[in-house]
Amino acid sequence: MSFAELGLSPLILRAVEELGYREPTPIQRQAIPVVLAGGDILAAAQTGTGKTAAFTLPVLTRLMGYANSSASPAMHPVRVLVLTPTRELADQVADSVRQYSQHSQLRYAVLFGGVSIDPQKEQLRRGIEIVVATPGRLLDHVEQKTIQLNRVEILVMDEADRMLDMGFLPDIRRILTLLPKTRQTLLFSATFSPEIKKLAAEFMKEPQLIEVARQNATNAKIEQTIYAVDSHRKRALLVRLLQQRDMSQVIVFCRTKQGADQLTRELKRENISVAAIHGDKAQQARIETLAAFKAGEVRVLVATDVAARGLDISDLPFVINFELPKAPEDYVHRIGRTGRAGSSGVAISLMAEDEQKALANIEKLTRQTLKPEMMTGFWPSWMEHPKPPPSTFHQAFVTPARPSPLAHLMSGKAWRHPLSQAQREIPALLMPPRYNKH
Repeated sequence: MSFAELGLSPLILRAVEELGYREPTPIQRQAIPVVLAGGDILAAAQTGTGKTAAFTLPVLTRLMGYANSSASPAMHPVRVLVLTPTRELADQVADSVRQYSQHSQLRYAVLFGGVSIDPQKEQLRRGIEIVVATPGRLLDHVEQKTIQLNRVEILVMDEADRMLDMGFLPDIRRILTLLPKTRQTLLFSATFSPEIKKLAAEFMKEPQLIEVARQNATNAKIEQTIYAVDSHRKRALLVRLLQQRDMSQVIVFCRTKQGADQLTRELKRENISVAAIHGDKAQQARIETLAAFKAGEVRVLVATDVAARGLDISDLPFVINFELPKAPEDYVHRIGRTGRAGSSGVAISLMAEDEQKALANIEKLTRQTLKPEMMTGFWPSWMEHPKPPPSTFHQAFVTPARPSPLAHLMSGKAWRHPLSQAQREIPALLMPPRYNKH
């Protein structure tokens, strides 16, 4: 099946062809016709399988009838709202909208915090059909009356489970009250928790469930390796892996912002080109760091889970979990930064003694067994070290088990020492020296 067979607009198809897309992915083949027909969707697919295009392409096609060149803001009301949990994901979705709509007259804007709100206000004043936003910054605009949502026809919630994890549920409920009740709602995510399905039941109308792979499954093209190691030796093992595998581009995930900054400093002392990206970094700094990493100017990008979703880097060969995530779902998203768009990838995790439960939770969620391995020279102190085979010297002086003399007496045979006289002779060099009594 080709994209042309899916019923997309000719102008959207032109952009798709120029971007080099040939065949739709499974999630795109199943979702695009349903979105074009106006139905609600609850779609689950592995990260890196084309979810963004699965809703962006048909949504743009549905908006083509509204495209116009009028300078009047009234001719460009907000008709599509895309909510994302992080700034990085919002930026990624907005970039996809820009590429796919380049031959149309549709307007878009991306709204997130960490940057000045004034340029965003100016964009909204000119009129925008498509808004991609994080919940917090969107509500900032609502409070300042710089955006109207009463004309929204399509709501998209990307990575909705992550939004709940980050505490956005009250904001989401408030945003839903500002939207028309008659609308199309699309939920796309790599994982769906029971809470998400409960929320979907409240504000979606008979959504069609689309699953192109088992929920919470990892990409089969990603090679997964777990190394057991003492926590204080993780940095040294990380440096060894960077050198042994000649990793020219890798994302290393840490649990906390402080941990990411500390690891960045330590790697810099090893003369490794490295930069950190997390929630405490200014948005402009995050954008510049990510751009440098994509351009190959930075070899190692140390990130927290804020970057696990939304970082779309083509042909990223390696991902390393310096620390296993607390939430097993985040493991799926972290390693999903590699092996994207059908390519293969390698995901390596470093597991300390206190992270064994986290590994068990990941195995339970993904329904796979990830047996820890040991790197030579980094055997963890909390795991029993295999005993070496006995040496030749040891075997030569081991005394065989001695039979019971009583057993021989009862058998009527004279008991003899199991070793011959020659075997029982002690080498002279091993005998104590003799001293002259005089």
